[in-house]
Amino acid sequence: MTDAPLIYIVAGEASGDALGARLVAALRAREPGLRFAGIGGDLLAAQGMASLFPMRELALMGLLEVLPNIRNVARRLSETAADIAARRPAAIVTIDSPGFTMRLAERVQPLGIPVIHYVAPQIWAWRPGRVRKMRERVARVLCLLPFEPVIFDNAGIPATFVGHPVLESGADGGDAARFRAAHSLSPEERPLLVMPGSRRMEVQRLLPLFGATLGLLAQRVPGLRPVVAVSPLVAEAVRAGVAGWPGAPILVETLDAKHDAFAAVAAAGSVGLIKSGTSSLEMAVAGVPHVIAYRINPVTAWIVERLARVPFASLVNLLSEREVAPEFLQRFATPEAIAAALERLLTEPSVAAAQRDGLRAVLERLHPPGQAPSEAAAAAVLATLRAS
Repeated sequence: MTDAPLIYIVAGEASGDALGARLVAALRAREPGLRFAGIGGDLLAAQGMASLFPMRELALMGLLEVLPNIRNVARRLSETAADIAARRPAAIVTIDSPGFTMRLAERVQPLGIPVIHYVAPQIWAWRPGRVRKMRERVARVLCLLPFEPVIFDNAGIPATFVGHPVLESGADGGDAARFRAAHSLSPEERPLLVMPGSRRMEVQRLLPLFGATLGLLAQRVPGLRPVVAVSPLVAEAVRAGVAGWPGAPILVETLDAKHDAFAAVAAAGSVGLIKSGTSSLEMAVAGVPHVIAYRINPVTAWIVERLARVPFASLVNLLSEREVAPEFLQRFATPEAIAAALERLLTEPSVAAAQRDGLRAVLERLHPPGQAPSEAAAAAVLATLRAS
């Protein structure tokens, strides 16, 4: 049906691709005739949405990380705006990546097409001035966290809490026995999960830190086997970065394999070493105690530290209003400090149990009322579409 409504989706990184794919599936379940176009990765492609250009070109983070690519990003911004102008979709759904998506929303504003932004920019954390610009560009914000809608509503931007998509990620549905069999793990081996991120700059900064940490930890806790979750966007860089790590690391590249790894780590009473971000919530769903570490470019970090308005980087800790999972950022992210925190979780059962209790409490706050997050998001998109 060529006259069926077209929804244009823009995802700029792996997490947005997953979010967009579940949203498309939920929208089709409600309105089978909908059509989709835009920018995405493999998961949106599996839903039948061809990407205007490779999504990896937008998977950039930080001021100094973006600068070398600014001309290409500007060109892609113009291409996307032109494609939207040519296609005239009924609505545009921008997913996270505010550096790109908010500029796109400004560029297409004269077209009068409603823009629905999925994943609220963290104006409560830093750069509160962005809310004024959003008021002019966005018809509705879909919020993942329960305290966010009131912030946007008070600023004059309609907002809906749709729940966090990690709840339907399948992170708690893996098969531990299948993972151990697939990788011939002996009963004495304890898999330790490593999640270094999905952006090239992230893995380049974090893999040396994580490798040094595991080198120290291997001397203190025998039998550990690193299991590294690899995003397709950075698979080659991760393979190169873990060469020489202790314990013959296992790399898992598919979603099912990653979830099996989560289950194996949880069943073994082991832990995770992860970057800051949604990974912490995945660990909460999987029931895996973990330690968070993150480093960004020092200049970017200096700017962020002066603009930040919250005490934690991790969503688990922010929602708990206390440090449930130890987090080590920038100069505090040292192999010695991180290895010591991991060692406590691995050798003191009461410490690991206390974190698991805290993780369960966080998950209870992330459920939308009465439906799955993707269903709540689809309902909000269709309601905005009908009202426009």
